[in-house]
Amino acid sequence: MKIAVMGAGAVGCYYGFKLARGGHDVLLIGRPQHVEAIERQGLRLETQTFDEHIRVSASTEESAVQGAQLVLFCVKSTDTESAAAAIKPFLAPDTLVLSLQNGVENADRLRALLQQEVVAAAVYVGTEMAGPGHVRHHGRGELVIEQSKASDHIARALIAAGVPTDISDNVRGALWAKLILNCAYNALSAITQLPYGRLVKGEGVTGVMRNLVDECVAVARADGVTIPGDVDVDVRKIAQTAAGQYSSTAQDLARGKRSEIDHLNGLIVRRGEALGIATPANRLLHAIVKLIESK
Repeated sequence: MKIAVMGAGAVGCYYGFKLARGGHDVLLIGRPQHVEAIERQGLRLETQTFDEHIRVSASTEESAVQGAQLVLFCVKSTDTESAAAAIKPFLAPDTLVLSLQNGVENADRLRALLQQEVVAAAVYVGTEMAGPGHVRHHGRGELVIEQSKASDHIARALIAAGVPTDISDNVRGALWAKLILNCAYNALSAITQLPYGRLVKGEGVTGVMRNLVDECVAVARADGVTIPGDVDVDVRKIAQTAAGQYSSTAQDLARGKRSEIDHLNGLIVRRGEALGIATPANRLLHAIVKLIESK
């Protein structure tokens, strides 16, 4: 299958590497420094069990999606509309678009702009760009994708490439479960610039995380969302399974980039206001991250 990765950052490069290693024709669309490094030496994936380079195509141009049968849409939530508009003229009618993004609204935002089939996915992977064209994997890697006409085809390709993939008829709940994990960890990791394992050992931190999660769960329930699994257990596990991981928000702030905080804790604040639920812990962290961004 010909696969394009739109927004080849840490998440896009990780799954792009796995699919290329699985024999697919993968093209990465990303920033110039990553594209130059990938063209020169290949895409590097460093994990706990291997450290390899693989040859893949790379481009800085959105038009490079042309001819792709599957697009992994991995841009920041803040860039969803602009990136979708940029690739829209080059997509074939039968191209599949798989949203591998944080937040719970991106697939719907894409469907409002694209005629192609859009499939939402909840992504559970700890990665970072350790340098140009160099992805470092800290843990996990599974996907939960929504039920659709194309889901079986996509899931088979991903599983064959070594990506654990489940198809769910409650992907909205899975996305909210992921959102709650992000709300518990991302802003705190960003403000302190600490990885998850060290973060949870801080005095009073688990209590703050408890407040954050309780607010998120209250908003989700009021919004009619059924959250799968045990969210409290899942939140605790992250510090063990990805102890060395810095949140994507922490990585953004460290590089002076705009984060996705408006689509994480900020979304909880907005939905809480609309539903009449107080969200003071999420509001405080959202405000602090926004202040750091404005420095």
